[in-house]
Amino acid sequence: MLCFSAAGQNSLYDWVRDHRVHHKYSETDADPHNSNRGFFFSHVGWLMMYKHPEVLRRGRQIDMKDVLDDPVVLFHEKYFIPLKILCCFLLPTIVPIYGWGEEVKYALISQCVFRYICSLNFTWSVNSAAHMWGNRPYDKRINPTENVYVSVIALGEGWHNYHHVFPWDYKAAELGKYSFNYTTMFLDAFSKIGWCWDMKQPSKELIQRTYEKYGDGSHASSHSVTSIDANSHIPEVPDPELEVNSNIELTKLDENENVSKKICTLRDYKL
Repeated sequence: MLCFSAAGQNSLYDWVRDHRVHHKYSETDADPHNSNRGFFFSHVGWLMMYKHPEVLRRGRQIDMKDVLDDPVVLFHEKYFIPLKILCCFLLPTIVPIYGWGEEVKYALISQCVFRYICSLNFTWSVNSAAHMWGNRPYDKRINPTENVYVSVIALGEGWHNYHHVFPWDYKAAELGKYSFNYTTMFLDAFSKIGWCWDMKQPSKELIQRTYEKYGDGSHASSHSVTSIDANSHIPEVPDPELEVNSNIELTKLDENENVSKKICTLRDYKL
């Protein structure tokens, strides 16, 4: 939560909700940062304007009960502004000043301006560049790509074609090593001390079947490629081993409305 606050983005609740909507309705009007609306919109423009009505509607339907049951998320939601100011601006500025005697003006410029701007743009590049430029070895029917440059600046988040095909894989990539995927290294380290658990991965057989059937042929082990329209919206490939009962998987608007009423005293979750 503290590391997330240091990034200076939206609240945890908003971030998770938008991310779930993005995956479920990728590259449609319901996608908060639909890359079909252009680079600028998917990079930062979506944060500068009112959301599309379909984003609002689908956002209200997304099941967020698991997030609302998390006390850490609720704490962050309640103290979002103070935590953001403290972790994103005050602490990063104070540390160099008192740590090694940095001048105040340079500490402010380097941390509150340069670091913050770079961090935001590196993160936003996953929504823009990694949805436009690169290979599609796992599924050529969708926009997300494998972009090594984004992976370098975003610590492994640029293997986006894989991430959208196998969104439950905690590594967000097929890479077995930590090169260009340092986020996986952190997660593996946290799992050793009990901070991460239930770390799912698809089977190698499922990955192979997927890139052979749907990939663009750029996978190192690809054997065959099928001809499929790359502009049509295709749902992400499910793992049969992880499929759940459709009755559980379906989101019910009335259930979410009841949940919203429970937390209305905490904050108005207006999109």
